[in-house]
Amino acid sequence: MRAAGLDIGSRTVEFVVLEDGGVVSERWFDTTPDVESECAALFETAAFDSLIVTGYGRALAEIQFDARTVTEIRAHAAGAWVLFPGCRTVLDVGGQDTKVMVLGPEGRVAAFEMNDRCAAGTGKFLETMAGALGFAIDAFGAAALRGSNGLCLSNMCTVFAESEVVGLVTRGEKREDVARAVHDSIHRRSLAMVRRLSPEGPMVFSGGGARNPCLVRLMEDELGLEVLVPEKPHMVGAFGAAVIAGGS
Repeated sequence: MRAAGLDIGSRTVEFVVLEDGGVVSERWFDTTPDVESECAALFETAAFDSLIVTGYGRALAEIQFDARTVTEIRAHAAGAWVLFPGCRTVLDVGGQDTKVMVLGPEGRVAAFEMNDRCAAGTGKFLETMAGALGFAIDAFGAAALRGSNGLCLSNMCTVFAESEVVGLVTRGEKREDVARAVHDSIHRRSLAMVRRLSPEGPMVFSGGGARNPCLVRLMEDELGLEVLVPEKPHMVGAFGAAVIAGGS
């Protein structure tokens, strides 16, 4: 039996097909206004027997493809539990939101918190700040690790923070130091969410934000927990959806 998981996110779309617990196919691409047609074409790339859809666009898939859906909370929890059996906390920094999940002994979600009211502290925020500082998004975390920890951003609103970042650079501050300040502000926001749920380790860091080495380092240093990062953290939601599809 082949089970498929589709994660239609605000920034990217991920697709995973599992067979006998192993990945036999995976694809991902940027979300576009024509995501419906792109998903239909995606289904032609691999055969599957069951499908679960998650992410911001799951309601669209439910209508257009008559697909079963689950929340991102459940999908990321399921994916993290299979990838790292026994994990107790999951932090997901996605394109437009941040989620924290505490898992029970059997991997079920016992509590969660989600910030989806603005882009502050999310992947979109990182992209905007990287662009303002002239860094490629893939190099932004490494640049922040080279920076000194002395500056502090006073704004988390993307528009105001971008203006503040530009102002710091024109004032003569090093780009790497400003990049570190951006990461510190994101980290503090995520850390507050994690601490409110009284986390236990090990903690899995998923979503595109987990590909940023500075965010991972800051979380490890501050929490004192073992932070586990999947090989492809942006695929955890789709993988978890496929895991659920295979068990239903």
